[in-house]
Amino acid sequence: MSDIKDPGLSTAGREKIDWSGSFMPVLAKVRERFGREKPLSGIRIGACLHVTAETANLAITIKAGGGDISLCASNPLSTKDDVAASLAVDFEIPVYAVEGEDRDSYYKHIHEVLDTKPHITIDDGADLVSTVHTQRRELLVGIVGGTEETTTGVIRLRALAQSGELAYPIIAVNDSRTKYLFDNRYGTGQSTIDGILRATNLLLAGTTVVVAGYGWCGKGIAMRAKGMGAEVIVTETDPIRALEARMDGYRVMPMMDAAKCGEVFVTATGDIGVIRAEHIETMRDGAILCNAGHFDVEIDKSFFESGAVKRRKLRETVEEFELRNGRRIRLLAEGRLVNLSCAEGHPPSVMDMSFANQALASEYLVKKGKELDRKVYAIPDEIDIDIARMKLRTMGVSTDELNEEQKKYLSSWEMGT
Repeated sequence: MSDIKDPGLSTAGREKIDWSGSFMPVLAKVRERFGREKPLSGIRIGACLHVTAETANLAITIKAGGGDISLCASNPLSTKDDVAASLAVDFEIPVYAVEGEDRDSYYKHIHEVLDTKPHITIDDGADLVSTVHTQRRELLVGIVGGTEETTTGVIRLRALAQSGELAYPIIAVNDSRTKYLFDNRYGTGQSTIDGILRATNLLLAGTTVVVAGYGWCGKGIAMRAKGMGAEVIVTETDPIRALEARMDGYRVMPMMDAAKCGEVFVTATGDIGVIRAEHIETMRDGAILCNAGHFDVEIDKSFFESGAVKRRKLRETVEEFELRNGRRIRLLAEGRLVNLSCAEGHPPSVMDMSFANQALASEYLVKKGKELDRKVYAIPDEIDIDIARMKLRTMGVSTDELNEEQKKYLSSWEMGT
């Protein structure tokens, strides 16, 4: 049983899944082994992820490994309805996701996934885990462990663990080097710019772009905007990251100062209230606001309800608000994830490593989950390195290896000058 928009969209969805899969060779290698060994046999997996063609390839891999997976959306606007249809029709994987679903439907779908009584949870933003901990605690006894895909989710889960309330171990896939160094930086960088351009048809060259947050996602966005000719300003609260941004060649200033000169604003902090009323009121006419963080809380959308005298939809994912001072502010995708709401999200070749992490983390939890404490863990280093090696092989890249003398030198302290 699934809850999708239209099963008739499955043919188009299958084409997208196949296209995406052709750029995910590492996950294909994992799927091939999973098909032989069935390491997830008898394991029920509940997943709350962006329902995209790349996610579909992960779900298919888990099923190949013997896992019984059910999937719901981790964002109301990120679902690709044709992909959801193909998963349900062609692969018989239960999917509960419809693009544009309201809040009630969103959480109804989360509960439908939880109704399967999963042994493992796979999350992107921690909504599945938080729902288990607050409303479905009867399920905790059967859950071995979980995984988390994104920075925002890891922040929430670390807070849950620090409070002593985390009820089962979580693998922070986001903290894998083969995830954040590539997915967060190159994936978010490219797909965010892609989303902005698809939504607006804007010329970035000569445009002043303000990037709020200089974590790995912010670094990627700033790098790609600069590469397309934009002048980039970075805002930060972390002195170390601010210093890094300045030495990377960007202007760094508080948001109040940036608000006066920016033309495009992109939030990527994972925190609430990054762009607030006092910032919006000082922005130039025609300023464009968008968000690359997981939740739609970084831009204070409530301001437009009281501070705007007129609103209109200009393009499919662009809404314009006229303020009392006569200036017009454009908001993309309701302040939700611009890369998935206005475009297709990360390219499959970078999600190849992220979802290989998810599949292998699930296998690790089956083997070791009962031995782990109720904490947030990084994926074992040997898995991370193995994914990197597989990716390099698929790219036709080889590397040097340490010889015995070099290994001994690096592990000793006796040899000096």
